[in-house]
Amino acid sequence: MTARDLEHYSAWRLGVAKTVQAYRAWLAGTPLADAAAEQRLARALERLADDKMSVAFVAEFSRGKSELINAIFFADYGQRILPSAAGRTTMCPTELKYDPAWPACIRLLPIETRAAKLSTSDYRDDAAAWTTLPLNLEAADEMQQVFKQVSRTRQVSVDEARRYGLYDENDPDLAATLDAQGQVEISLWRHAIINFPHPLLKQGLVILDTPGLNAIGTEPELTLNLIPHAHAVLFILAADTGVTKSDIEVWRQHIGGGAGRLVVLNKIDSMWDALRSDAEVDGEIARQQEHAAHMLALRPDQVFPVSAQKALVGKITGDQALLAKSRMLELERALFDELIPAKKDIIRQRLAGDLAALGAAQQAMVAARMRGLVEQLHELRSLRGKNQSVIAHMMRRVDAEKKEFDASLFKLQGTRAVFTRLSTELYDSLGMDMLRDHVHEVRAAMGNSAFSTGMREAVRVFFAALRADLQLSEQKVEEIHGMMDAMYRQFSSEHGIALALPMAFSLERYRQEIADIENVYHKQFGAAAMLTTSRLSLMERFFDSIASAVKRCFKAANADAEAWLKVIMAPLEAQIRQHKEQLKHRLAAVQRIHEASDSLEQKIAAFEASQVELEQQKARLAELAGDISIALQAEFVALGAAA
Repeated sequence: MTARDLEHYSAWRLGVAKTVQAYRAWLAGTPLADAAAEQRLARALERLADDKMSVAFVAEFSRGKSELINAIFFADYGQRILPSAAGRTTMCPTELKYDPAWPACIRLLPIETRAAKLSTSDYRDDAAAWTTLPLNLEAADEMQQVFKQVSRTRQVSVDEARRYGLYDENDPDLAATLDAQGQVEISLWRHAIINFPHPLLKQGLVILDTPGLNAIGTEPELTLNLIPHAHAVLFILAADTGVTKSDIEVWRQHIGGGAGRLVVLNKIDSMWDALRSDAEVDGEIARQQEHAAHMLALRPDQVFPVSAQKALVGKITGDQALLAKSRMLELERALFDELIPAKKDIIRQRLAGDLAALGAAQQAMVAARMRGLVEQLHELRSLRGKNQSVIAHMMRRVDAEKKEFDASLFKLQGTRAVFTRLSTELYDSLGMDMLRDHVHEVRAAMGNSAFSTGMREAVRVFFAALRADLQLSEQKVEEIHGMMDAMYRQFSSEHGIALALPMAFSLERYRQEIADIENVYHKQFGAAAMLTTSRLSLMERFFDSIASAVKRCFKAANADAEAWLKVIMAPLEAQIRQHKEQLKHRLAAVQRIHEASDSLEQKIAAFEASQVELEQQKARLAELAGDISIALQAEFVALGAAA
């Protein structure tokens, strides 16, 4: 992937945003605009502006992971951005991103925060919890020294390491790491965020460098949030070590196949041999590729053999032959083909859904206004040549129709009361207070239980309660939608108002998100019959991250429900206002005709002009909707030609 790839994607995204902005600006100058439409378009533009594209790199240490990141993303910078050397160079999860609100810096979350009942996400907005070190972009050597913070460690006692969830006495590999004083080496930091004004990061790329496979199981933030939500995950193996048991476990439990998940067989340069022919070397690489694919239940073409180190050297020195031999270009093209189209589809689907509902409501509003104008024109034209008694009769009929409509609005107040009650009940079942109580109950149950069965039961009850809350909320959503549907149909039938049916809403995506979180939990703790003391401690820490993830999910569900409740009533209210205005204008017109019949032709001309204007608005709506559709479907012509 190159800056040009992301520039094309960013240009496409900005083109879509400009088209939506043009639609929004035109709409603001027409009677079709309302608060609900403005809110929906504002949210769509905010999502486009804040769009990020995340790529996660997962591997055991010494697989060349940091070097691969340097080779793919930062070779144009002319040097390594992430430290890369023998042994472990990344000790904590590290995000590389760019936020113009922050100066160039590295933000570091101390490892001591693992002792608190808070996830990494809970600390993101707490600036005081982080240690911030500036980056001097003019001094490369100085900047490199700051980057080495991600590899810093310190020695602690076993008790302290256990308190942070970083020591398991039942793990023989960890026991072997004790030094002569019986201390454990741990990372100095829990999480690092590097804010760096690199062109790729400015385009919205976010890179996640993980500290090794062991951290996948001990840092819940990785398994619950960062890796599952990454748009692409590169799982790195090494040609000189092959596929290990821990590789297979992490692949099956936390990554697996699917869109945006690629396997990289790095360090193929260890197999280059001047005493063997190129065909022999290629055959050996192919056998390693097939073996890795077999172990991970993949096709061989889903495993990409590369040499990250040689690719980096080739890019920096301009050695095209070495770059080609590294096979890095094949991996970069596969990453691009997986990542960017998937992101485009996400934007298309979300924006198309928003605009379809918005367009339907506006087209219905135009149709209602057009129908009202046609009826008024028919009435006014029928008055040509009529005497004053006929005109007076017409005036009484319009006045009676207005009073009948006003009377129906009083009935609407009762429906509004039911709508308000159901909305309150929906907020209660999705309420953050109820969620907080569920979390407190689990933590209390965990504190009172020293056995895995008791802890597991507490978590099982927690997820069951969440499912019940969401099911109840879904029932309230269906009640509200059914009531609004009946109301829309009634007003349409009684008053001839052309209304699109109310927009549907579902909490299914949030139910699925909760199910995914529960699935991750079961993978971590559901297999073993009994858990060790250290695993029980990890389960408690893991639940803290579960609570944080569920909290984010419920907040998003509340925000979407609130937006839907505002939108679902808005088209009806707009049409009611419009219909009242039309009745008012009709009555006023007939009254003026009654007072001065010579103004009839002028009034007819004015209504005919309004009819033409409405036809133009309708055509413009269709044109703008077409512009947005074209923008959403636009492909990367230059990149397609290059491919």
